Amino acid sequence: MEHLHAPWRIDYILGPKDSSGEASVFTRIGQSNDDVANLVVHRDKTCYVVMNRYPYNGGHLMVVPYRQAAELEALDHQEMVDLMRLSKRCIAVLRKVMQPQGFNIGLNLGQVAGAGIREHLHLHVVPRWNGDTNFMPVLGNTAVLPEALEALAQRLRDCFAEMGCSDSDPC
Repeated sequence: MEHLHAPWRIDYILGPKDSSGEASVFTRIGQSNDDVANLVVHRDKTCYVVMNRYPYNGGHLMVVPYRQAAELEALDHQEMVDLMRLSKRCIAVLRKVMQPQGFNIGLNLGQVAGAGIREHLHLHVVPRWNGDTNFMPVLGNTAVLPEALEALAQRLRDCFAEMGCSDSDPC
């Protein structure tokens, strides 16, 4: 078995966490109006799309229900549909903006499964390219992101808006 090493994420792992029982960071982002500061690239009825501030790869997006839920079973039918539909839209936008060769898509439910924010589920959409894991993160303890998160967030926001919506595939 090969292992994916992501040592740049240690800052997040060791960083302070809000354990006050208050709303999750995703709930606070969902309720905020400052999409630019929060790296939100698209909003829909029951879910929104936000860039991962500690990405495995450039363009790492997360689809997040507005309603805080830790388990997939806790989502209602519309939230499930929107979660999948927005994931599909993320793939289309990332293909257009970044031309990845593949994707990792998934949920980490529960602490043992690697959920960093276990009280609020979120679906990861990670674009991948051949050779995107190289010596820099493994040996250099450094992630090489070719574009600033804020600049890429704006390009993704623009693409979501440009792609628009239709009756058969609403935003």
